[in-house]
Amino acid sequence: MKTHLSLATSNLDHSVAFYSALLGAGPVKILPDYALFVTEQPGLELALDVRRRVEAGTDAHYGVSVESVAEVETAIARLEGAGLVASIEREQTCCYANQTKVWAIDPEGRRWEVYTVHEETEDDTAPNAACCA
Repeated sequence: MKTHLSLATSNLDHSVAFYSALLGAGPVKILPDYALFVTEQPGLELALDVRRRVEAGTDAHYGVSVESVAEVETAIARLEGAGLVASIEREQTCCYANQTKVWAIDPEGRRWEVYTVHEETEDDTAPNAACCA
């Protein structure tokens, strides 16, 4: 099973570079106004469509859940190498779980996290209030 996500972009080249770094894979199809990523880990089909005007919402974020801290660290290295890391949180409690994650922001302003959960908690406190926003 794969999740399908279609996102608008105003700059396909910048978005392809961002999502290639985020996902650790390049697109399987690329046309002048469209790109398609298909990945097994995570099971995702991501379509990018060029639009003149894009309005990314500020009340949502997107994430890639991975199995281990090592996988988050690999994502950190990949995103740092591409100059895309917005922030890194190690063993922080947020959204009722203790997690390690890296945040990046796509060219349209969408916030993405690659994260792993160490343990579920009853606590929703966080030093960074934006972690779950």
